[in-house]
Amino acid sequence: MKLPCFAAMLLLAMQGPAGAAPGDTLYARPGQIVSANGVRLNLYCLGSGSPTVVFDSGWEDWAPVWAVVQPRVAAWTRACSYDRAGAGFSDAGPMPRTSVRIADELHGALHNAGIAGPYILVGHAFGGDNVRVFADRYMPEVAGLVFVETDAVDFEPADMQEEDHRGQVDIVRQLRACRNAVAAGKPLPPLSPNAKPPRTCAQQFFRGLPETAWSPELNAKLLEIAQTKVAMYDAYISEMEQVPWDEDYLKQHRRSLGSRPIRVLSTGNHGVGSITTPRASSLTHLRYEYETTLAQSRLLELSSNAKQIFTRNSSEYIPFDEPDTVVDAVREVYDLSRTAGNSR
Repeated sequence: MKLPCFAAMLLLAMQGPAGAAPGDTLYARPGQIVSANGVRLNLYCLGSGSPTVVFDSGWEDWAPVWAVVQPRVAAWTRACSYDRAGAGFSDAGPMPRTSVRIADELHGALHNAGIAGPYILVGHAFGGDNVRVFADRYMPEVAGLVFVETDAVDFEPADMQEEDHRGQVDIVRQLRACRNAVAAGKPLPPLSPNAKPPRTCAQQFFRGLPETAWSPELNAKLLEIAQTKVAMYDAYISEMEQVPWDEDYLKQHRRSLGSRPIRVLSTGNHGVGSITTPRASSLTHLRYEYETTLAQSRLLELSSNAKQIFTRNSSEYIPFDEPDTVVDAVREVYDLSRTAGNSR
């Protein structure tokens, strides 16, 4: 099943409001629904060329997070983003939602859509775990990787890993309350009764809805999904519950990717959704940022052609705050991978 050309749709969508990401209304409707591995995934593919760049988003995010970056990459090669099972316009998938299952579903969907490798994999936050697993399981099809403020908990000190896992229990409890309200058709409960300003369950997705970088049409559709789609809450609950298992898998399957180019983008603001609302300084937080950045640097050990790149002034959402940094890193990996391919 081949993907249709989205060029006409993209040009029409570019007539959106000033200030919004050009063409972002593309993500307000399904792209191509592709069946694979017991699930139907929603893919958006733009441009043409090889290697294909494949984007995976962070936890509680989906394809629109790449609304600024993806069209720019599509100017010089094929670029594909997607909604993981349960999220966005994708159907619910089999449980549990491990990174292995996610990687296998993505691989199957790409092949069934007629999008053969090689792939450059781009993973943001939790998406970094998924693309690492993809690279482990399908290494011959992988040309390079770009990690965008990615999770690297399996490289962190043991006490920080344990603290992360304790925090995840609370996150799941809160998310389940949101899920139950959506299932019952009740108003979304507040994320925290003491939060100022008050935030409902819808504000936990991306860096909060509505997102100022997006058009009203896209914001309206994403808010509708956040208020009605029980399967998305179920998927994110399972993804979070499976994080310790995913991390064990990554520890057990850590191996060299040879000379495949890897770029690691780090902000020093891990877990900070907006640079306008930074976390209060403390020794605990400073250590957290230091150890997280150091853990990200250990991803350089996966390849003999790896580099860590530091942003100038970005939250963990580099695709919003410094899209040039993401695009430039992808282009660098693209050029290096093509040179390596031509020399073989």
